[in-house]
Amino acid sequence: MKWVGQIRGLSVSLTIAVAMATPLAAAETGDVERGAQLWSQCSGCHRIGPDAKNAIGPHLNGVFGRKAASIEGFPYSRSLTRAGRDGLVWTFETLDAYIENPRVFASGTRMSYPGMKDAQDRQDLLAFLRQYSDKPRDIPEAEPTARPDNPDLSPEILALKGDPEYGEYLAAECKTCHRADGSDQGIPSITRWPEEDFVLAMHAYKQKLRPHPVMQMIASRLGDEEIAGLAAYFATLEE
Repeated sequence: MKWVGQIRGLSVSLTIAVAMATPLAAAETGDVERGAQLWSQCSGCHRIGPDAKNAIGPHLNGVFGRKAASIEGFPYSRSLTRAGRDGLVWTFETLDAYIENPRVFASGTRMSYPGMKDAQDRQDLLAFLRQYSDKPRDIPEAEPTARPDNPDLSPEILALKGDPEYGEYLAAECKTCHRADGSDQGIPSITRWPEEDFVLAMHAYKQKLRPHPVMQMIASRLGDEEIAGLAAYFATLEE
């Protein structure tokens, strides 16, 4: 599944928030003071605050609401450049996923940081970073956190018979992360998944009932027949 709009030439419309580098009062999503302490894990490569410039990594003033890989002149990795072209915007949710495990989120990223595994640590760090964005988007308090993950699908969608050959054609990007041999290296295997389970999962991402931002982006580009084709292909794929 190509991020660069190959599937039916779909494109993503972007609404980029205007950012400025003046600290604002952060909403109660985390401990700002503790986040400032955690910032020491980032400050070796990134800068933030008045007159911050790019360093080893890009400056993080105004990062909330900013399109990925959009600071002019900074040498981003191909994976983040591609994601930015295809519509990835830094929100609380996408930043949280990226900081948790940068290389799983964006395979090929140049960021060497191994990730911040503790969810509260990430929340505190992001509360600190939000002070330096004008209009933070997608913040946790803006919507309910408890949502069902089973999409409401019509019987017609569930009855679609997918074409496994078409699914194989679409599956190249899937297999860069999900191993075709069924092995699990931090990313779940989807080989031999029951077709209905696959269809339900992809539509849940498409409807944003499941929270993974990368999968939401990928699923949003897929039509019903494309999802059915992928489901048929992976259901019959031999390990």
